Amino acid sequence: MGSFQLEDFVAGWIGGAASVIIGYPLDTVKTRLQAGVGYGNTFSCIRTVYRKESVFGFFKGMSFPLASVTVYNSVVFGVFSNTQRLLSQNHSREPEASPPRTLSSLLLASMVAGVVSVGLGTPVDLIKIRLQMQAQPFRQTNLSLKPRAVAHREQPAYRGPVHCIATIVRTEGPAGLYRGASAMLLRDVPGYCLYFIPYVFLTDWITPEACADPSPCAVLLAGGMAGAISWGTATPMDVVKSRLQADGVYLNKYKGVLDCISQSYQKHGLKVFFRGITVNTVRGFPMSAAMFLGYELSLRAIRGDCAATSP
Repeated sequence: MGSFQLEDFVAGWIGGAASVIIGYPLDTVKTRLQAGVGYGNTFSCIRTVYRKESVFGFFKGMSFPLASVTVYNSVVFGVFSNTQRLLSQNHSREPEASPPRTLSSLLLASMVAGVVSVGLGTPVDLIKIRLQMQAQPFRQTNLSLKPRAVAHREQPAYRGPVHCIATIVRTEGPAGLYRGASAMLLRDVPGYCLYFIPYVFLTDWITPEACADPSPCAVLLAGGMAGAISWGTATPMDVVKSRLQADGVYLNKYKGVLDCISQSYQKHGLKVFFRGITVNTVRGFPMSAAMFLGYELSLRAIRGDCAATSP
């Protein structure tokens, strides 16, 4: 089989849909904790969102990620799998064989996937976060403004994903859709290294030598652990990215990554960069477990056998 395989992209799309549906409620909680005010801890945030916005508050803005994150994950998994396969085959000089995956090929493929993810993922994350955060009361986020200025902005800024995109392009220009891209690059390049590499090594470790492929249980466990590791370690830069992207719903406070880090540290201390680490880690497990299981099972179904290769 050649190094480029289109089915990796299709399987990534299916896995992406599963991960969005499973993880979106906790993603909303994570974003509110990191970029909002007045929520306290994770459970306080959950109670507040539920009390003020009902269960539907946890799914605000989900239609856009469901349509777009699936494509995003399709590209990330497709790029990673094909890049890793190409690097391994070039290293082994046996293009038709199934060469062993080396740490260097996994590392480089993860980095390539991380870079590619920024180009697609920044606008997706921006729209998602803006829609999630516009429910944050403007009065709470801008306590220093005069009452007249606050009252003028009490209404939600966006009517939906399309209106959000149009508003950002109109007010900030096309480049506004890539607000927070540098922070996302600093999050995703190491983040995907700590996502794909642990998954591959954990599945190899869990799967008995007599079995050619990992079982669904092994995929769930390895995928969940990889997600928890990746999201947990990515939290500090995820906080910066979320604050940069949420900034602009009503007013712009930050000039860039360093300014965001500086202002956040001066106002809240070092602990601000670990906001949401619990929900990030907990959310990362089921989300990634669903992602990898959807990917693996879809890949096996598409190929018509049980010989799907782990990403």
